[in-house]
Amino acid sequence: MQLDPSAFLADPELFQELQKRATPIVCDEDRVLFRQGDAPAGMYILANGEATISMNGEGGEPLMSAQTTAGSVLGLPSLIGNQPFSLSATARCGSQVSFIALNDFNALIQSQPQLLIKVLQVLAAEVRSARMAITHL
Repeated sequence: MQLDPSAFLADPELFQELQKRATPIVCDEDRVLFRQGDAPAGMYILANGEATISMNGEGGEPLMSAQTTAGSVLGLPSLIGNQPFSLSATARCGSQVSFIALNDFNALIQSQPQLLIKVLQVLAAEVRSARMAITHL
């Protein structure tokens, strides 16, 4: 199954506001950001470089893998839904990645509710990409 990498891209205004509240993460080597099944403590933004997102089946067999690019937000559905991550994400060595804690994300949305529509656009793009990938199975 192949997801469209553009489904993870945030609107530039949303990305900029997230970046203001984010904590940089060093990626001197490939770095696991989160694993499928982990509880979310926050989300990640990819300012530069690439990350691989993947999904495994119940038996551990690979079901899907895709590359995301700069401007992507990772882990948003799990953060919004307060559910375990449905994907795993690994940033490539040298990528510029930052982490936004759940409380910081919530404070941003409460202080700038107009950004909520931009969050929903990312979620809708992810759903649309997943549905398109399923139709090609």
